[in-house]
Amino acid sequence: MTPTLLEVAHPEVLPVTIRTSGIPSPQIDVDRLLRIFLSNKSDRTLLSYKKDLMDFTRFLGLDNGDIKQTAHLFLGNGRGNANSLAAEYREHLESRNLSPATINRRLAALRSLVDQAGTLGLIDWELKIKGPKSRSYRDTAGPGTHNFRRMLELAQSRGDKKGIRDFAILRLLYDLALRRGEVVALDLVDIDINNKTIKIIGKGRSEKETLSLPQPTLDAIRSWIDVRGDDPGPLFVNFDRAGKGERLTGTAVYQIVHSLGIQVGVETRPHGIRHSSISACVAQFPLPDVQRFSRHKKLETLAVYLDQLDGGIQAKIGDFVSKTI
Repeated sequence: MTPTLLEVAHPEVLPVTIRTSGIPSPQIDVDRLLRIFLSNKSDRTLLSYKKDLMDFTRFLGLDNGDIKQTAHLFLGNGRGNANSLAAEYREHLESRNLSPATINRRLAALRSLVDQAGTLGLIDWELKIKGPKSRSYRDTAGPGTHNFRRMLELAQSRGDKKGIRDFAILRLLYDLALRRGEVVALDLVDIDINNKTIKIIGKGRSEKETLSLPQPTLDAIRSWIDVRGDDPGPLFVNFDRAGKGERLTGTAVYQIVHSLGIQVGVETRPHGIRHSSISACVAQFPLPDVQRFSRHKKLETLAVYLDQLDGGIQAKIGDFVSKTI
């Protein structure tokens, strides 16, 4: 049977050509697939998956943003077409100069969708396209304790509602090495002032875990709650006219940190503050203890912090060995 061609135009790259055999594709219950695929995930993970799938949808030129149509198109024409399309998508991502971590995350979203479809018996093949190699946390320096202290002082010196809020956010980012997604997901009910604890939903987790609050962090949060009020809802809210009273977004936290950093003469981001916090820890505590503090899944990830600490462990050991002869 003569193959037919399905061309899908998408921005920034040449039209994708998907070859089909001319035989109707097997019916895939996309509604059921997506419902199961997106279930039992934290709000942050859910948002991330949807964002990555929407990027792939735009790549296919489906301007209506229909993820269901994307799933039909991607899964309904067999292993070869799906792997070919994923390979072209990877080239497209690389052409946009995205980081290896971002490319790997977006390909992982497609791979997870395929794995879920296989688990449900909707397909009998796997996605084989691999992402680029990357090393996590290549730069773990962050703004450093000196510059971060200046950022804290700058936020505190404002004395207005935004300054009090931003000061509490900075303390959480550094004192507990929280990720910005963990900060913005906090609700007032997650704070226990009397027991000096906070409940967060960590990265890749679906249940809340309880962390102890250091006294300076607790004081900053208490000052913010005095300003915020005790109404239930998001702990950190927006003051801007467009979204006043709504939950502060991760983008807003990024802008707050970046702006404060620029004002003290350093370019940084929320995760940079987490880096500075963890870097300070590895100089004082054994790695397994730091791992419990930072909530990294793999101990190996923290080795990168050691590599960049005061010239690096490799440099220190090399210097020691050279003096043994």
